[in-house]
Amino acid sequence: MSTRTFRITVRGVFDGLGTDQRAELLSRAPEHDVLRAAFTPEGHLSYDLAARSAFTFRFQDSGEAEEDILEATERAEEAAKTWLTERGYGYKNLRSTAEDLSQAPLGKRQRRTAARQDH
Repeated sequence: MSTRTFRITVRGVFDGLGTDQRAELLSRAPEHDVLRAAFTPEGHLSYDLAARSAFTFRFQDSGEAEEDILEATERAEEAAKTWLTERGYGYKNLRSTAEDLSQAPLGKRQRRTAARQDH
Protein backbone atom coordinates (compact mmCIF):
# COMPACT_ATOMS: atom_id res chain seq x y z
CA MET A 1 0.00 0.00 0.00
CA SER A 2 1.35 3.43 -0.87
CA THR A 3 1.44 6.45 1.38
CA ARG A 4 -1.21 9.08 0.73
CA THR A 5 -0.53 12.78 1.27
CA PHE A 6 -3.28 14.86 2.86
CA ARG A 7 -3.65 18.64 2.90
CA ILE A 8 -5.82 19.92 5.71
CA THR A 9 -7.02 23.50 6.01
CA VAL A 10 -8.38 24.70 9.37
CA ARG A 11 -10.13 28.07 9.23
CA GLY A 12 -11.52 30.20 12.02
CA VAL A 13 -11.90 33.66 13.42
CA PHE A 14 -9.95 35.29 16.25
CA ASP A 15 -12.35 36.16 19.06
CA GLY A 16 -12.09 38.55 21.98
CA LEU A 17 -8.51 39.62 21.38
CA GLY A 18 -7.14 42.18 23.78
CA THR A 19 -5.11 45.19 22.71
CA ASP A 20 -1.82 43.45 23.54
CA GLN A 21 -2.80 40.30 21.65
CA ARG A 22 -3.78 42.30 18.55
CA ALA A 23 -0.51 44.23 18.74
CA GLU A 24 1.48 40.97 19.02
CA LEU A 25 -0.33 39.42 16.04
CA LEU A 26 0.11 42.57 13.98
CA SER A 27 3.85 42.69 14.80
CA ARG A 28 4.23 39.07 13.63
CA ALA A 29 2.01 39.50 10.56
CA PRO A 30 4.86 39.39 7.99
CA GLU A 31 5.75 35.79 8.95
CA HIS A 32 2.05 34.84 8.71
CA ASP A 33 1.35 36.53 5.39
CA VAL A 34 -0.84 34.54 3.00
CA LEU A 35 1.81 34.92 0.30
CA ARG A 36 4.14 32.79 2.44
CA ALA A 37 1.48 30.16 3.13
CA ALA A 38 2.52 26.53 2.79
CA PHE A 39 1.21 23.14 3.82
CA THR A 40 3.60 21.83 6.49
CA PRO A 41 3.53 18.95 9.01
CA GLU A 42 3.58 21.40 11.94
CA GLY A 43 1.01 23.69 10.33
CA HIS A 44 1.42 27.15 8.86
CA LEU A 45 -0.74 29.99 10.13
CA SER A 46 -1.73 32.86 7.88
CA TYR A 47 -3.91 35.91 8.55
CA ASP A 48 -4.36 39.55 7.62
CA LEU A 49 -5.59 41.05 10.87
CA ALA A 50 -5.59 44.56 9.42
CA ALA A 51 -8.23 43.43 6.91
CA ARG A 52 -10.28 40.96 9.00
CA SER A 53 -10.04 38.68 12.01
CA ALA A 54 -10.07 35.39 10.07
CA PHE A 55 -7.13 32.98 10.07
CA THR A 56 -6.11 29.81 8.23
CA PHE A 57 -3.83 26.98 9.32
CA ARG A 58 -2.45 24.71 6.59
CA PHE A 59 -1.27 21.22 7.55
CA GLN A 60 0.24 18.37 5.58
CA ASP A 61 -0.17 14.83 6.88
CA SER A 62 -0.12 11.33 5.48
CA GLY A 63 -1.71 7.94 5.85
CA GLU A 64 -1.94 4.53 4.25
CA ALA A 65 -5.69 4.32 3.64
CA GLU A 66 -8.34 6.72 2.40
CA GLU A 67 -10.06 6.79 5.80
CA ASP A 68 -6.83 7.97 7.49
CA ILE A 69 -7.77 11.46 6.30
CA LEU A 70 -10.32 11.65 9.14
CA GLU A 71 -7.65 11.13 11.82
CA ALA A 72 -5.33 13.54 10.02
CA THR A 73 -8.08 16.17 10.08
CA GLU A 74 -8.65 15.63 13.82
CA ARG A 75 -4.90 15.99 14.48
CA ALA A 76 -4.82 19.23 12.48
CA GLU A 77 -7.79 20.69 14.35
CA GLU A 78 -6.27 19.76 17.71
CA ALA A 79 -2.90 21.26 16.71
CA ALA A 80 -4.60 24.52 15.68
CA LYS A 81 -6.60 24.66 18.93
CA THR A 82 -3.48 23.95 20.99
CA TRP A 83 -1.45 26.65 19.21
CA LEU A 84 -4.18 29.25 19.76
CA THR A 85 -4.91 28.23 23.37
CA GLU A 86 -1.23 28.14 24.41
CA ARG A 87 -0.91 31.76 23.28
CA GLY A 88 -4.18 32.84 24.86
CA TYR A 89 -5.85 33.72 21.55
CA GLY A 90 -9.61 33.33 21.60
CA TYR A 91 -11.19 31.81 18.51
CA LYS A 92 -14.53 30.68 17.11
CA ASN A 93 -16.11 29.10 14.04
CA LEU A 94 -13.38 26.49 13.44
CA ARG A 95 -14.02 24.44 10.32
CA SER A 96 -11.80 22.11 8.36
CA THR A 97 -11.44 20.83 4.84
CA ALA A 98 -9.13 18.05 3.77
CA GLU A 99 -7.85 16.81 0.44
CA ASP A 100 -6.25 13.49 -0.40
CA LEU A 101 -3.70 14.43 -3.06
CA SER A 102 -3.83 10.92 -4.53
CA GLN A 103 -7.48 11.68 -5.41
CA ALA A 104 -6.85 15.19 -6.74
CA PRO A 105 -7.52 15.74 -10.43
CA LEU A 106 -4.45 16.02 -12.58
CA GLY A 107 -3.56 19.38 -14.10
CA LYS A 108 -3.36 19.70 -17.89
CA ARG A 109 0.43 19.27 -17.93
CA GLN A 110 0.27 16.21 -15.63
CA ARG A 111 -2.41 14.59 -17.85
CA ARG A 112 -0.17 14.99 -20.91
CA THR A 113 2.78 13.41 -19.08
CA ALA A 114 0.62 10.54 -17.81
CA ALA A 115 -0.76 9.92 -21.31
CA ARG A 116 2.77 9.72 -22.73
CA GLN A 117 3.75 7.19 -20.06
CA ASP A 118 0.76 4.98 -20.93
CA HIS A 119 1.95 4.52 -24.54
